Amino acid sequence: MASYSLGIDIGGTFTDIVVYDHAAGRRFSRKELTTHDDPTRGVMAGIRRIVAEDGVAAGAIHRVVHATTLFTNALIERKGAVTGLITTAGFADTLEIGRERKFDLYDINIAKPEPLVPRHLRREVPERLRHDGQVATPLDLEALELAVTNLMAEGVESVAIVFLHSYANPVHEQQALARIETTASGLAVTASADVAPEVREYERASTAAVNAYIKPLARRYLDALAKQIADEGIPAAFQVMLSNGGLSGVEEGKRSPVQLLESGPAAGALAAAFLGAVDGGDNLLAFDMGGTTAKLSVIDDGQPLVAYGFEAARQRRFVEGSGLPIRISTIELIEIGAGGGSIARIDDIGLMKVGPESAGSHPGPASYGLGGSEPTVTDADFLLGYLNPGFFAGGDMTIDMSACRAAFEPLMRTTGLGLEATAWGLHDIVNENMASAARVHIAERGRDPRRYTLFATGGAGPVHAYYVARKLGIGRIVCPAAAGVASALGLLLAPARADRMAALATPLDKVDWPALERAYLAIEDEARKVIAATGLRPESARVERRADMRFVGQAFEIVVPLPPGPYDAGARGGFLDAFERTYVEKFTRTPPVVPVEIVNIRSSVIAEVPGTGLGRTATAEGNGKALKGTRAVYFPEFGETRPTPVYDRYALRPGERYEGPAVIEEAESTLVVGPGGRFQVSAHNNIIVTLPGASS
Repeated sequence: MASYSLGIDIGGTFTDIVVYDHAAGRRFSRKELTTHDDPTRGVMAGIRRIVAEDGVAAGAIHRVVHATTLFTNALIERKGAVTGLITTAGFADTLEIGRERKFDLYDINIAKPEPLVPRHLRREVPERLRHDGQVATPLDLEALELAVTNLMAEGVESVAIVFLHSYANPVHEQQALARIETTASGLAVTASADVAPEVREYERASTAAVNAYIKPLARRYLDALAKQIADEGIPAAFQVMLSNGGLSGVEEGKRSPVQLLESGPAAGALAAAFLGAVDGGDNLLAFDMGGTTAKLSVIDDGQPLVAYGFEAARQRRFVEGSGLPIRISTIELIEIGAGGGSIARIDDIGLMKVGPESAGSHPGPASYGLGGSEPTVTDADFLLGYLNPGFFAGGDMTIDMSACRAAFEPLMRTTGLGLEATAWGLHDIVNENMASAARVHIAERGRDPRRYTLFATGGAGPVHAYYVARKLGIGRIVCPAAAGVASALGLLLAPARADRMAALATPLDKVDWPALERAYLAIEDEARKVIAATGLRPESARVERRADMRFVGQAFEIVVPLPPGPYDAGARGGFLDAFERTYVEKFTRTPPVVPVEIVNIRSSVIAEVPGTGLGRTATAEGNGKALKGTRAVYFPEFGETRPTPVYDRYALRPGERYEGPAVIEEAESTLVVGPGGRFQVSAHNNIIVTLPGASS
């Protein structure tokens, strides 16, 4: 009997749908333009097409996993709910004050990120906890009710509760949450200790405010999509992808949607680790370029790197400190404002710039014929011959090349360049933007890009991978089948995961080891309840323990992987060794004889989802008629367009080898191989590209 899994990934330009047939090892996929006014329309259109055109029985779909940029976009575009803040008396300006450090020291007109909660929607109430969690002033519940009433009169739909030192004792936030849910049941509420129970008031307040800001949107959207999927006759449980690379139930997604902000890129990194390992080794740079952004993540020893905080909605894309700090666990990556829809312009001193402004899906690039009139990366790729107007998105879209050329006329007049030179300039600039950001990201982690294989996915990733790899000095590229929907496929590879943490703040030499073990067991019990809510057996899950540790006197800590428990006094040496090893890996040396302290404890409970195995080998060989023909393609090595072989991705057979230049087409994406490059099809149906000068 057929059994299917369904992955849904909503991007800024395209919505990707993948169905995997576990019995036959086949994949079916569709790309739909993202319908920003109602994202569920694009999702359901793709699902219906697969059901109608590929013979997939809706009733046989037993898993549905979803990732989306909807909440990230709402945050960036400031289209979330009207949000209020209730905080300790005297602390209403925490969001505004932030950190003393300026992200640009010499900019006298610097503009810090505007708080999501404006000053007039912040209310203070009498209450106070000491730093150790002891109650200094009880919570004034009457003042709380008055604050809520006033905020609702101002049109507030969601509220964040952020009380001082609630990480040490959440009692007042719990009391406030219970009272608000009783007296104002229609109001969405977020308690900071439920989403980021750790030290540093600004970061905790920022995370809680972000969660509150997108919570009503998450509730409406996830409920609507779950209903429409069920109405389509799909009986599967609906799961969501988290930023940490794990799955959770939809209720957890609605409770804490801040955990979903980087869900799509996380799925792409998982796909790269799984599909790339067999041909690219355990050290990969996962390069995922779509219609709106490009993402790069580092995969070492077969696992994506994980971070425990990031910044969203940065005022300046590459500048730390210019965004909203969010304290959640997430697969570590860098996002670059360089996608197929990125718009080119001439700046005040006559230089061409590309992005971060994007044409998105509507009106989209000029070539889409939907009203776009500005030159974009996708338009340049059409003009260079890299993309096929008759086979874009599998031929489902009608491409307007006249509008595409017209969009470049202002650039040509300003630069004095011809059409091909202008298009190549745009293409090369966006490649350099991506390579420059990648160099910094990799160097900050003490890595050398030349040690890695570039794993290219996304609708535009394989188009740009060859020349990005050249700029980084990388000798090999791996591109999987259906690269354009790899993130959606990655959703089907993810385990269920729940991360929990608690503040501790104690010197290592003064740890109460039985109490520490109880604290770990308590947060693991919370995490197991989330795993159970997804329908899995929590007792089968594995546990990974970590601690935020530092030398006494340091301002910030590092996250240290720990040996498994249970812990007793004999565990001190293992903790110290783990900390020093992690510290040396990051900073190369430790200071002389300084005591160590634990700041926070963390546990990840991870459960594999039964029936998620995906085949790595080719399910069917090509027919040996891979050459579709030739077309004029521009390569900078030639300085002009030349007839270039175009290959049908679906007709390529494992073991076949070809010389570049070449273009390899499939419905979801296009792979470009430059002059001097070589490519072959592996037994696992990946295309392996070897660049000039690299070993085979």
